[in-house]
Amino acid sequence: MVIFIVHPETGTNPLSHPASALSIIAIIPSRFGSTRFPGKPLIDIAGRPMIEHVYRRAAAAPSLDRILVATDDERIRETVETFGGEVRMTRATHKTGTDRLAEVAEHLTCDLIVNIQGD
Repeated sequence: MVIFIVHPETGTNPLSHPASALSIIAIIPSRFGSTRFPGKPLIDIAGRPMIEHVYRRAAAAPSLDRILVATDDERIRETVETFGGEVRMTRATHKTGTDRLAEVAEHLTCDLIVNIQGD
């Protein structure tokens, strides 16, 4: 499989530059209303909510400049802000996490966006 990545403004391939020269933002889509496991992002795992574990693991990646959680749920927003994370609120009508990510990505300026699935 070959994937071509083109920066929307410059028309260049950002992967042709060293990772340190790129502006990279990670987005973690997160929703509370799962049909199989409602509230999963906030479930306690070893004393911390699952979303915090995911956020901290992403923060350990040296090439990420910024990490955002994209959610439509105030409980998730409050939890993320409590541990010092950055949140963007989205519409509740998204069918997928990638749709939620796309809403947030429209308002960002960077070279790459990484979609981090938290479950």
